[in-house]
Amino acid sequence: MEIRHLRLIKAIVEEGSITKAIDKLYLTQSALSHQLKEAEYQLGTPIFLRMNKKLVLTKAGEKIYALANEILDKLSQTETQIKQMVFGEYGEIRISTECFSSYHWLPSVMKQFHLLYPNVELKIVAEATHIPLQKLLENAIDIAIISDQINDNNIKYMELFQDEVVMAVSENHAWANKKYVVAEDFIDQHLLIHSLPMETVTIHQFILAPAKVTPKKITALPLTEASLEMVKADMGVMSMAKWALMPHLKNNPIKAIKIGKNGLKRKHFIAIRDNQEYPAYFHHFITFLQTEINFQWNIQ
Repeated sequence: MEIRHLRLIKAIVEEGSITKAIDKLYLTQSALSHQLKEAEYQLGTPIFLRMNKKLVLTKAGEKIYALANEILDKLSQTETQIKQMVFGEYGEIRISTECFSSYHWLPSVMKQFHLLYPNVELKIVAEATHIPLQKLLENAIDIAIISDQINDNNIKYMELFQDEVVMAVSENHAWANKKYVVAEDFIDQHLLIHSLPMETVTIHQFILAPAKVTPKKITALPLTEASLEMVKADMGVMSMAKWALMPHLKNNPIKAIKIGKNGLKRKHFIAIRDNQEYPAYFHHFITFLQTEINFQWNIQ
């Protein structure tokens, strides 16, 4: 039995007569009669009985009518969803970053976007954190928010925002009264970082490695809260985005120290796969993200 047979049976039942069903389905009477006979032949039993000049469903017909409602409703829903996906009204965007600190502001922005596009699901893929570009190329995510670019013709970068990285130190630390620190100041320090390898750590990339300086001790702690507790206890120093550290300065014995005379500035980018067709909502999200971050959040 084909979809056209189900539509025919549904139309006859709901319109109440063959004549009205003909008008609804834009069929001739002979074509409708032929399709109905075809359906009954395939089932091996009548679908309708004539009673008092009316068509009444047989027991088999009742089952087919119920099936027609279920299948045609599901088909209609699926067609609507596909059309929405094609025209950018319905879909999914998978996102990850190279740093857990970005998740402090990302969920709020995602919530605001969802109010505008309730049918677009924004999904954070936490397991791709620290390796977002690799996961982007593997098609495990759709957007990577990064500060470390790699040269790859398959990736397109768009600037998102610029922030400043500072050192978090205890108020009792030797650096507490410094205006800024330089690479040589780290030689006798215990440096707390979020994760290895060191090549992915901003302070190492731009300050320590160029000066060929290695801190006395390096400890990787993935939890920011744990690292800050160690900083408060004067058991180490840690680099953080200034905007991420500021809330912790109010009620804690911690100070933010500039890195280098001019400060350590870092650009963040949105990375997507190049040479790929994206639906309209995808580009709307990128524009929304750039606008929301640069103007409403005012990250410096």
